[in-house]
This record gives sequence, C-alpha cells and structure tokens, in this order.
Amino acid sequence: MNKLLIKDIVLINEGIRTASDIYIEGEFIKKIGVNIKSDNDVKIIDGKGHIAIPGMIDDQVHFRQPGLTHKGDIRSESKAAIAGGVTSYFEMPNTFPNTTSIKEFENKIKIASDNSFANFSFMLGGTNDNINEIKRIDEKQVAGIKLFLGSSTGKMLIDDKISIENIFKSTSLPISAHCEDEQTIKDNTEHYKRLYGEDIPISAHPEIRNEDACYKSSNFAVNLAKKTGARLNVFHISTAIELDLFDSKVDLNDKKITSEVCAHHLWFTDDDYNRLGSKIKWNPAIKSKDDRDALWQAINDNKIDIIASDHAPHTIEEKNNKYLNCPSGGPMVQHTILSLLQNCEKYGVSIEKIVEKIAHNPAIIFKVNKRGFLREGYYADIVLIDSNTPTLVTQESLLYKCGWSPFEGQKFDNSIHKTILNGNVVYENGKVNAIPYGKKITFNR
Repeated sequence: MNKLLIKDIVLINEGIRTASDIYIEGEFIKKIGVNIKSDNDVKIIDGKGHIAIPGMIDDQVHFRQPGLTHKGDIRSESKAAIAGGVTSYFEMPNTFPNTTSIKEFENKIKIASDNSFANFSFMLGGTNDNINEIKRIDEKQVAGIKLFLGSSTGKMLIDDKISIENIFKSTSLPISAHCEDEQTIKDNTEHYKRLYGEDIPISAHPEIRNEDACYKSSNFAVNLAKKTGARLNVFHISTAIELDLFDSKVDLNDKKITSEVCAHHLWFTDDDYNRLGSKIKWNPAIKSKDDRDALWQAINDNKIDIIASDHAPHTIEEKNNKYLNCPSGGPMVQHTILSLLQNCEKYGVSIEKIVEKIAHNPAIIFKVNKRGFLREGYYADIVLIDSNTPTLVTQESLLYKCGWSPFEGQKFDNSIHKTILNGNVVYENGKVNAIPYGKKITFNR
C-alpha cells in the first residue's frame, strides 16, 4: 500500500489555516495532526514553507474529446489540469457527437478511464427532445445536466421553452445553464454587421453579447427554477447586474439556486481586447472593470458560490479567424489557481475563501463523494503551493494541445509545487507522472 507523510505543512481547509502533518495510506487521508510518527516504509514529503489545499474541483471544462481532438483531448488537457492543481473536473457535452444520450455519456467514461490524469465526470446535455434520456440517468454517476440557453461552440442551443421547463421539472440533478439571450445576440450582431460588414472588431464582442443578453437569460432561468423547484447553477456570471438574482444569506446546503464565476472574468477586462484580441474572446464576453470588481466582491458576499476555469481550447489558427468565424473560448486550466492567488488579496478575498469556492462548494453543490476537503477518510487529492517560487508562463511550459495561453508572459508569484491525486504524487518538479491515476467521480445522491 502506498504510504505518504507530508510534514510541517500549512493547511488551508474549511476556513481555517493550521500547521499540521497529513498522513496518507493508499488513496485516502488516514490522519491529519501534529507530529505524526511514521514507519520505515512511509515516504516523507517535506512541506515546510508550503501551503496545502484540497485539489480544485473544476465544474466546467471542455476537453474536446470525442470529435474535436485537434484542439485538445482528455489525456492532454487533464495533464494540464494536474499541473495546475485541478484534481477533478466535470467535462461539458458539446463534443461530437454531443453528449446527449446515456450511450455517449458511457463512451466518454470509457475514454477517460483509460486516459485521464485527473478525476472525472461528465454532464449530460439537455436538448429540445431528449427528456427521456434525462429521465434514465443514474444520478450517482452523472455530474449534472448542462443547458445551453445561449449558443456557443457545438450547436447545442436549447430554445424551446416547453422543453426547458420539462427538464427543470424532471430532474433533481443540478442544472448548469449557459445563460445568454439568443435574440438579443442576433439583433446586436446584425447591428454590427451593418456597421462593419464581415470586419467586426473583437472589441465589439461585449457589446454584442452584452449585459442585457446575460441578465435576460439568467433572470429567465432563475425564475423558472423558483417556479419548478429545480436545482439551478448559473454558469460563468460576467456582469454586476446579474448578481442581484442570487441570495447570499441562504446556507449553501439549503441553496437550490447557485452561481459560478470563471477565472478569466476575474482577471481580464474589455481594456484587454486591444492587446489580446480573440485570445480573450469568450462566451459570455469579458466585460468592464466595474463588472470584474463586482464579481470579486460577490465572492466575498457569497452571491458567487463556485469559481471555475471554463477551459475551452481552440487552435491559434481558429482564433485568428475574423470575428464572425472565430470560436469563443480559451485554455485556462493550467493557471486558474495561480491567477486567483495572484489577485485575491488585492480584492480583499482570502485564500481560505478561494479554497471554499474552488473545492468545498463544488463538492457540496454537486454532492461529490469524499472529495473537495482535507478530511480523514477522504480521497487524498491535495495541492502543495510554493509561495516563494514564482511561475513564468511561457509557450514551452504549456501542456495544452493547442499550444497557447492568454497568460503567456505573465509571471505569477506562486507555483504549484506538487499535486497528489488519490494518494499518488502525480505532479512535481514541473513534470506530470506518466501514469493516468484519474478515477471516475461518484456522487452522494
């Protein structure tokens, strides 16, 4: 049995920062305490000067397999996740074929079981006509339902309101929704086409997918969840105006309507379009500095419950297309944690609060089995952070198949020192272990 003892670490877990040791046997944390003694067959890890946090549970990634593997695949992108301290992920259904049936869901599980370097689950996509598949789901095996209420990569738009309401009524799983109003986007796009023809500037993106498009759709989803009693998680909130839709006073265990923000909406603003162009074209769009600042405040206020990466790689050739043919999304999973640590204190957000949003809360909202916390008896998914060694993002350091990042040239103050997954050291000294130790995530439902 694999045995590890991490000595003299600073644990950040469940809102508390403590000096401690962590003893691991096999896949699980056996003991957390001070001055834990070890036998001769225990591997000792010196944690002095490092912080230990539970591995990130990233509730929104696009790893592109099957069907889009020229952009990324489960093997390549899960390696990048591990290097970034993401130990578990929920992958989205807009692959090809779309993950809208139990058959395609099981196919993804098989692919990941052979190839994933991080723990994995998948969301089943809702469509205008797959309610029978949704009703067949084993709720202990599926992360949740994903609805594209606004169009994005993959042509999975669901726009029939009766179908949407039927899904809300028919499942107790969390429904994660991409909320942007399609008609608003179409009207705004036509306006800019009249102005610029085919040469719409990237800087128009937040005007085309504007705050009205976001609010109208999010408001519709929230009201429908209240009407039907469904569990709703609104993905990638990008505007200040949407935050008033969410209640910060309800205990998370009792919340049925939750929200998520993504790392890029906490870092970039519309001032960055001139410098980075289509590299920061996401749906929903990067918006104003005021929006970004409000999102950080909402993390502290608990109007935002989860922070995710929305990792969504495209090739640089695809991103170099003109606006109307340029796909939205970008690679983020390798640097999400580092970007959050870089700026959190500037916005008055503690590392304890970041850990809550990237690990504890996803585990609670999605009812993840024995992950998301540093607790005895839980899987040993642990990230050691070195706050004394910076990370310079270079093209050579990237593990993404697409080979680029909007963070290239950025120097982060911290580094991911080690990542431990299911009791195995899977990332250290800048290298990912060659064995894919990722396991299928199960849920306590």
